[in-house]
Amino acid sequence: MDNKGFRSGFVAIVGRPNVGKSTFLNYVVGQKVAIMSDVPQTTRNKIQGVYTNDQEQIIFIDTPGIHKAHNKLGDFMVQSAMSSLNEVDAVMFMVNADQRRGAGDNFIIERLKKITDKPIYLVINKIDLVHPDDLFEIVESYKDALSWKEIFPISALQGNNINELINSLGQELPEGPQYYPDDQVTDHPERFIVSELIREKVLQLTRQEVPHSVAVLIDSMKRDDRDMVNIQATIIVDRPTQKGIIIGKGGKMLKEIGSRARLDIENLLGNRVYLELWVKVSEGWRDKQSLLQTYGYRKDEY
Repeated sequence: MDNKGFRSGFVAIVGRPNVGKSTFLNYVVGQKVAIMSDVPQTTRNKIQGVYTNDQEQIIFIDTPGIHKAHNKLGDFMVQSAMSSLNEVDAVMFMVNADQRRGAGDNFIIERLKKITDKPIYLVINKIDLVHPDDLFEIVESYKDALSWKEIFPISALQGNNINELINSLGQELPEGPQYYPDDQVTDHPERFIVSELIREKVLQLTRQEVPHSVAVLIDSMKRDDRDMVNIQATIIVDRPTQKGIIIGKGGKMLKEIGSRARLDIENLLGNRVYLELWVKVSEGWRDKQSLLQTYGYRKDEY
């Protein structure tokens, strides 16, 4: 639809892994569209979250954390993040308030220096974890690195200063159409979000035992005549030992993963859910292009 004076556009969120990009996105749109974990590099695909009010619509692109890649999956993640910078009207560079500026931040800043035609915001997240004096030092260390449009210290977890950031971003957007309906918060299909919610539970429950060797395939997702959603999904791992960890003694871990995922999926879909999970070993899948595409990491997506 077209509203006179209505503003709309795209904003990329970039930064090192685990700076809170997904937490920010979920807070802004009001529900979980990007998975959260304290394991770095949780996000693998560009997740679009849609924020809409009477004056504007902001489509946020939550990119994978930019890092030094060690396999083809890592290459996909970095290429996905960097390509988003060509598609947007503004860029948010997010850093942690509780971490000093490092080589990874400088790596991203050097690439941001090539962007001369759009505003770049420095967003310092997790201010709830630091003393005001420490926050001042962080701001000073980044202040002259780029010609920032603005610098916003925020807490994506608690919501501090996020409304002010949204207002500033909205003013930078061009006049344009409302791309999505008022109540739509993401452009990803339900099956993608469901697979991500399952993968989130694996990361949260297994921690460092099963780092980034996990993918989730939705084999079947159907509503029956009682309006219950029946979902069958396969958790893909890299090694047989990881399969044992995910299944757990007597199947206890897999049951817990399924139970927690089901609650989130029911909240997402608004229906009762019956979830069946299997675990499959696919050795070396992160370095096999054909398997990456099978598991949803396609170059045509960036």
